[in-house]
Amino acid sequence: MCWMYLGLCATKLLVESGLNPVLLEARDRVGGRTFTVRNKETKWVDLGGAYVGPTQNRILRLAKQYGVKTYKVNEEESLVHYVKGKSYPFKGPFPPVWNPFAYLDYNNLWRTMDKMGMEIPVDAPWRAPHAEEWDKMTMQQLFDKICWTRAARRFATLFVNVNVTSEPHEVSALWFLWYVKQCGGTMRIFSTTNGGQERKFAGGSSQISEGMARELGDCVKLERAVYSIDQTGDLVVVKTLSEEIYKAKYVILAIPPGLNLKIHFSPEMPPLRNQLIHRVPMGSVIKCMVYYRENFWRKMGYCGSMVIEEEEAPIGLTLDDTKPDGTVPAIMGFILARKSRRLAGLTKEERKKRICEIYSCVLGSEEALHPVHYEEKNWCEEEYSGGCYTAYFPPGIMTQFGRVLREPVGRLYFAGTETATEWSGYMEGAVQAGERAAREILCAMGKLHASQIWQSEPESLDVPSRPFVTTFWERNLPSVGGFLKFMGVSSFLTLATAVGVLAYKKGFLPQS
Repeated sequence: MCWMYLGLCATKLLVESGLNPVLLEARDRVGGRTFTVRNKETKWVDLGGAYVGPTQNRILRLAKQYGVKTYKVNEEESLVHYVKGKSYPFKGPFPPVWNPFAYLDYNNLWRTMDKMGMEIPVDAPWRAPHAEEWDKMTMQQLFDKICWTRAARRFATLFVNVNVTSEPHEVSALWFLWYVKQCGGTMRIFSTTNGGQERKFAGGSSQISEGMARELGDCVKLERAVYSIDQTGDLVVVKTLSEEIYKAKYVILAIPPGLNLKIHFSPEMPPLRNQLIHRVPMGSVIKCMVYYRENFWRKMGYCGSMVIEEEEAPIGLTLDDTKPDGTVPAIMGFILARKSRRLAGLTKEERKKRICEIYSCVLGSEEALHPVHYEEKNWCEEEYSGGCYTAYFPPGIMTQFGRVLREPVGRLYFAGTETATEWSGYMEGAVQAGERAAREILCAMGKLHASQIWQSEPESLDVPSRPFVTTFWERNLPSVGGFLKFMGVSSFLTLATAVGVLAYKKGFLPQS
């Protein structure tokens, strides 16, 4: 017995193994944090999880099984980087940097994050050699430690916002570095081409979960929110708000950790599990889709991808959301983290107006002010998600509680994309987690050997991955600090600081 999108993957595997599972879904639809809306204005639009790319082989396998095809997100024309009120066209995953000190800083930032990530085991980040040290540190503190320029710090903040819909001061450095590593590194997670945002599913991502639900038939029960799980008897007794009772040998909980708090457990959860579920909040995001009469940005030489570094701008990142046949021109934008909380009090119309205004500034186009349709989804208000894209770990939580994230409690097993070790936070992670939890039950029943619980996935032939190649200079250029030390500046600054402190203590400098 299990529920949500990941529950579909687990249920499907259990059915294929000859069992008779039941899937209980709290919502009136399947799909969880994926949500495809169909209407005449949009044809179809993904207001939840949508993007897929190379190395996300499990979700690609399922899509192929249900006849759902992918198409590439448009990145033919130039991307736009908007900073300090000016727009700069560019190509590639990251905006170029012309200031030599900022370039050294950016290069060292990505190199350092990837290097630190190499130390972290994807299946047990709490075992990393520097786990305690890095887990006590926020990403903000790490950025303050390794970044010398405001430009690098500002972009590093956006990098965290975009990838985990939270703020650098909110997340553990250990957790975030693990998150980037298990998605394949800084280039893979942030890139469109050859990265996590390379493709979408033609017709919408919900088609995959809907296909599974059709195949599973009557064992999928909608609008069955679970409020009680009792393991004290021979069978696990599950009660729903619709006043139904289900009995099973095993249960899979395929929900974010924080939503465990909506359920009464008997016996109560073990201390570390009970504490964990109080400590892992969800990210904050509003996904916004602006539709236009024509694809004016492509005519201007822009692909629709915008990286917007402007505190007053509602949107931080955009991608073209035009249909693969060129119809229904649209731009998708994320209102991220602090901004989604700040703008949640506005009306839908007010948010649309602000979004169109920043698009007009960035693209230099009056046409951006005149959309023909607008769709949005504020995931912070979703009762059965609590936020999106994923739960994040604040400082100190991973090393103290992380090891119980996937640990079964009696006959209760845990899935959820948060428990994945590859592309956690994505649809791919959801599939891995659901299938892994199902195999754990099959193992407990003696139908599977323990060595078969974790299974690798062959690479998709339709969406092959390519390695990211770094240049000699990217690998060997010094950091700003290293450059200054080489130039002998750091010793001068140290001496000047020491003289200043001595003068201050002796009263030669004013102390007010």
